[in-house]
Amino acid sequence: MDTEALVTVAIGDIALIVIASRLLGAAARRCGQPAVVGQIVAGIALGPTLLGRLPGDPTARLFPPEVLPFLTVLSQIAIVLFMFVVGYETDRRQLRRGGGAAAAVALAALLVPAALGAGVVGLFPGAFSAVQPQHADGRVFWLLMAVVMSVTALPVLAAVVRERGLAGTPAGTVATSAAGLMDVAAWLVLAAALAGTGHAAARSWPVTLLLLSLFTAALFLLVRPLLARWLERSGALAAHQLTIALGLALGSAWVTAGLGLHPVFGGLLAGFAMPRPGGVPDAGVLRPMEQTAGLLLPLFFVTTGLSFDVGSLDADGGILLGLLLAVAVSGKLLPGYAAARISGMDPPQSAVVAVLVNTRGLTELIVLDVALDAGVIGPGLFTVLVLMALTTTFMTGPLLALAGRRWGFPPPPEEHPGKHPRKNSVKRREGFPGKRREGAAESS
Repeated sequence: MDTEALVTVAIGDIALIVIASRLLGAAARRCGQPAVVGQIVAGIALGPTLLGRLPGDPTARLFPPEVLPFLTVLSQIAIVLFMFVVGYETDRRQLRRGGGAAAAVALAALLVPAALGAGVVGLFPGAFSAVQPQHADGRVFWLLMAVVMSVTALPVLAAVVRERGLAGTPAGTVATSAAGLMDVAAWLVLAAALAGTGHAAARSWPVTLLLLSLFTAALFLLVRPLLARWLERSGALAAHQLTIALGLALGSAWVTAGLGLHPVFGGLLAGFAMPRPGGVPDAGVLRPMEQTAGLLLPLFFVTTGLSFDVGSLDADGGILLGLLLAVAVSGKLLPGYAAARISGMDPPQSAVVAVLVNTRGLTELIVLDVALDAGVIGPGLFTVLVLMALTTTFMTGPLLALAGRRWGFPPPPEEHPGKHPRKNSVKRREGFPGKRREGAAESS
């Protein structure tokens, strides 16, 4: 296939991906799920799981091997920008605002599932070997499973909190703060686990960790102060901050990729290191980066979906999936609820916190893509873990609805045409979301 034909196919593929993701994202919103859930489903549907099973294998025709490298490059850029946004918009004050309850929930909902994830590898090695005979049996694989079980998807959780009118409530604040703390810890552990693997596996992991530490120190102690000082100059902020942010994100991703780690680590570090005037993200940087990442993210879901095939799941895979689901769900719900109750929250608040921190979603998919790229897991185990991540994410909406019926708080506010969901949501800043202030319903 010549260059002109490759460009033509790639443009058509991108158009198809964007449209399908938009449609299924809107459908997901109507079903009470975040739009990103529909986009994930669209990516999987365009792969061998659904479209590839139709006569003539449309997936192979639409996404020939020659085009995949181009889509992969764009998808990785999307993830780098997305991780930059996650780091840049992480509100340090929000993390502190949750107080002791957020710290307690983060500690319990991180350590317990991490221990269970590592423990299940040791207790049931045959279940993993049946799905992936050559699975890594050592430090890297054990740490990976600990991270996989303990991840909470902060972006998806934040979307659920906004769309369900939980923003500003005790449960929403504690869950969001705890998820932020857990995300930072999980990425640090994953970086340590994958040091010395992947494209630079010839370098020992202590050397890789040392180089990563030196780069991180230089980023925060040298680059960040210099950028902050330069951006404070008259006229520099509005004219150049977005360009600097993009260059910092991609440059940092290039460095971490050169160290043998995935580029996403560089994007996240760049987001944390990017100066924030007045301590808050600059809208002129955040909005374009967020919109660009959002437009390109469906490409990541498709490249992930092409490595994912539900039809390849056999009986052994089903058994392992059931085992991992039991560990993942119990490892989040029970410790999250118990920690919230011990911290002084009432049962309804504690239940909402526990359900929210069980959301894995997009963050889990990125972790699994990193592990697959590094060769730590194979396609069989990748399929099982993706199904686990999707199931725990899909559970969030129904479990919140179940808790609503149990304790009587209202469903998420309905959207009206032409109104932004944030502006149309019921504002409940004090107390549990189930207790509307007088007149709140009429004002929504």
